[in-house]
Amino acid sequence: MTEEKQQSEKATQEDNKPKLRIKIRAYDHKIIDTAQRSGAKIFGPIPLPTAKKKYTVNRSTFVHKQAKDQYEMRVHKRLIDIIEPTAQTIELMGSLSLPAGVDVEIKM
Repeated sequence: MTEEKQQSEKATQEDNKPKLRIKIRAYDHKIIDTAQRSGAKIFGPIPLPTAKKKYTVNRSTFVHKQAKDQYEMRVHKRLIDIIEPTAQTIELMGSLSLPAGVDVEIKM
C-alpha cells in the first residue's frame, strides 16, 4: 500500500510541474533553438493536422466558363511542450522575432 501511495504522489508532483505549450502555425526552428539554448527540456515538435484551403477561380471573366484554375493553401501546425521552463526561457520566448506568416500561441 505504501508503495502505491508513493507512486501516486510522485505522479501528481510530475503533473504539477510548470510547462509551456506552444502551438505554431507555419513551422520555424528558431523557437526550438532558443529553448534549448536556455537550458529547458523540450518535448516535440509534434505535427498536428495540416489545414487545407482550396479555391477555384474562373480563368476567363466572360467566356469559357468550363476553364477553371484551382489553388490550394496549406497551413502546417506544430505543438511544442517546454517542460520545466526557466525564467530565461520565458523571457527569450517573449522577445523572439519571427518572420511574417508564423503565428505562435503560448499557454502556461
